[in-house]
Amino acid sequence: MIDRGRLLFIYNPVAGRGVVKPNLSEIIETFCKEGYEVTVRTTLGPKDATEYVIKYGESFDRIVCCGGDGTLNEVTDGLMALSKRPACGYISAGTMNDFAHSFELPKKMEDAAYVAATGTPYTCDIGEMNGDYFDYVAAFGAFTEVAYETNQAAKNILGKLAYFFEGVKRLAGIKKYKIHVKAEDVEFEDVVLYGMVTNSFSVGGFLSLFDDNVSLNDGLLEAFFIKAPKNIIEMQTIVTALLSGDVNNEFFYYMHIRDIVIESKEDISWTVDGEYGGNYKTAHIVTHNNAISFIHGNNGKN
Repeated sequence: MIDRGRLLFIYNPVAGRGVVKPNLSEIIETFCKEGYEVTVRTTLGPKDATEYVIKYGESFDRIVCCGGDGTLNEVTDGLMALSKRPACGYISAGTMNDFAHSFELPKKMEDAAYVAATGTPYTCDIGEMNGDYFDYVAAFGAFTEVAYETNQAAKNILGKLAYFFEGVKRLAGIKKYKIHVKAEDVEFEDVVLYGMVTNSFSVGGFLSLFDDNVSLNDGLLEAFFIKAPKNIIEMQTIVTALLSGDVNNEFFYYMHIRDIVIESKEDISWTVDGEYGGNYKTAHIVTHNNAISFIHGNNGKN
């Protein structure tokens, strides 16, 4: 058996439907069969995963986390604090799993464990908003509060439908935001109902950016804003464009950026990787190129 070194396995026991517990033995057995000496840490509260990585991370050859995208985000926060960053594998156990989709990771946990243990590291860009790191998205506006305000029990029972039902309840009260945006070669002021900066092929389990220029390690993030519609006809046009993946629609702003500042006269509530990310009048977002090596389900080929 190949000696692959030491592996730190961090898992969130309450993520998703709590599916990790019945699979725990198989996951750890997979790591051991592939030649790792395994150390297990269970998250018991917020930021536990970050603290584990900061405290122990540099003494391991690989880190694997199991949970939702929020758990992975905590691991990323820890890795970004290290000088020596081991490669990171991910076993998805959450509800949306946008990151797992972008990295083509298996849905079956035992298969995902095998990929995490044996797969090839793929260097990936990391975003940072006002000092807070994100793996795939920082967003505000319509539906962004749904992810962290939807009841966990509903998420576990209904999955994606829970987000849909919660979103429908909010349609009548969609808020508008007057923002000023400045990036490298772009500057504009407009009223929008949604905005995001992302490094992903999927957001919220639904929205994909159909753009051949999207890459996870090109040093660029994708910024996307939806203008506020003036009537129901414009709203229908926006919905149709979203469903068809037409990011060049007249109601959208879409650009590839390294550095962007989004300002408003009022506080805007942001989400970071599907969790509450704070309220800001000014959001400064930058890219950290090739900052962390994640294990890809297709050997790093997008």
